[in-house]
Amino acid sequence: MEMLPFVMFAAVFLLLLLGYPVALTLGGVSVIFGVLAFGMDFFALLPLRIWGTMTNYVLLAVPLFIFMGVMLEKSGIAEKLLETMGMLFGRFRGGLAVSVVIVGALLAASTGIVGATVVTMGLMSLPAMLKRGYDPELATGTIAASGTLGQIIPPSIVLVLLGSILNVSVGDMFIGAMVPGFVLVTLYLLYIVGLGILRPKLMPAIPVAEIRAFKGGSPWKTIIEAFVIPFVLIVAVLGSIFAGIASPTEAAAIGAFGALLLTLFQRKLSLDVLRGVMRETTWLTSMVFIILVGASAFTLVFRGMHGDRYLSEMIVQANFQPELFLAIVMIGVFIAGFFIDFIEIIFIVVPVVAPIFVAFGVDLLWVGVLLAMNLQASFLTPPFGFSLFYLKGVAPKEVTTGHLYRGIIPFISIQLLMLALIILFPELVTWLPEVLSGR
Repeated sequence: MEMLPFVMFAAVFLLLLLGYPVALTLGGVSVIFGVLAFGMDFFALLPLRIWGTMTNYVLLAVPLFIFMGVMLEKSGIAEKLLETMGMLFGRFRGGLAVSVVIVGALLAASTGIVGATVVTMGLMSLPAMLKRGYDPELATGTIAASGTLGQIIPPSIVLVLLGSILNVSVGDMFIGAMVPGFVLVTLYLLYIVGLGILRPKLMPAIPVAEIRAFKGGSPWKTIIEAFVIPFVLIVAVLGSIFAGIASPTEAAAIGAFGALLLTLFQRKLSLDVLRGVMRETTWLTSMVFIILVGASAFTLVFRGMHGDRYLSEMIVQANFQPELFLAIVMIGVFIAGFFIDFIEIIFIVVPVVAPIFVAFGVDLLWVGVLLAMNLQASFLTPPFGFSLFYLKGVAPKEVTTGHLYRGIIPFISIQLLMLALIILFPELVTWLPEVLSGR
C-alpha cells in the first residue's frame, strides 16, 4: 500500500510520455487506483471533489482572461502596437528586436494568453525582421521569449492556477510577480542592446526612408492610439486589483468587457468575430477545466492513499533541508518541462509538493512565483517547448527547427539567471505585496 501512490505517479508520467491525452490519463489512472485502494466507495467521493473544483469562484477568472486575450488578438490592437513601436526604435541597431520585447510585455499585461501572443507576433514581426536582415536565430529567439512573458506578467492564467492550488491569494500572486516580470524584461532588453553593440551585423537598423514615411503621416495620432488603448486596459485590470477595488475574478470580468469595448472602438467587432472568439474561448476553457477535473481526481487518490504523508516522511528521514528540497523541485519541474506541458506540471507536481513546503515553513507566494518563472522556462525549452511549436507553425519555410532551438538558448539562460536572483533575493517577490498591504 505504501508504494501504491508512487506507482500511480509513475504510471501517469509514463502514459503522458507515450502521448496519451492529459485529462484522460489523469482521470483514468486515478479511477483505476482509486478503485484498487478504496473499492467502489471511491465513486461516492469523486463527484464531491469535482463539484468543489467546478464551483471554485477564483477559477472563474480563467475563461474571462482567455476571452479578453482572444478578443484583443482579433481586434488588431497588437498589430498596430508592434508596427508603431518598430518605427519608434527602428533607427537603432536592434531597435526592432527591442520593440518586440516591449510589445510582448505589454501584450502579456493585456492578455495573459501565451499561444495567441506568440502566434500574433510571429505572423507580424518575424517576416519583417528577416526582410530587414536580422539573424534568424536572434529573431525567433526574441519572438518566442517575448511572447512567453504572458506566463509571468499578470494577468497570467499560470498565476491564477498556481494561486488556486497553493491556496495563495491570486491578487498577491499578481503583485508578487510584477517586479520579477519587470526585471526579466529589462534583462532581455540589456541582452539585445549589448548584442547590437558587439555584433551589429545580426540586427540592422530599419531603412531611413521607412521611418521618414512613418513620420510624414500622423505619427502622434498613431502612437497615442497604439499605446493608450492597451494601457487603459492594463490599468483597468491590474489597477483595480492593486487598488483593492476588485478581486482578480472581478478584474477579469472588467478586462473581458473592456476588450469587447475596445474591439468595438476599433470597428472590428462583428457577429462573426464574436462567434469566433466565443468558440475559441470555450475550447481553451474546456481544455483547462477537463485537465483540472482529472488533476482533482489524481490529488484525491494520491492523498487518500497518504502519498503526501509518505513523501514527507521520506524527506524528513533523508534529512533534507528546505533549500535542498526546493532545488530538487525546481530541477524536477525544469526537466519535466522538456517533455510535458506546463498545465500538466501545475496539476500533477504542485499539489504533491505544496504540503511539504508548508511543513518547512516556506513562503508559498515566493514558491508560486518561482514555479511560474520555472514553468515559463519550460515553455521555451527544447525539444517540446510549446512556444517554439507555436512559432514554427507560422514561420516562413526558410526558418528551421534548428534556428528556433539555437536562438532560444540565450533567453533560457537569462530565465535561469532570473530564477537564481529570485532564490537569492526573495524580496523581489515579497517586497511589493508587503508595501501595498501596509505590512
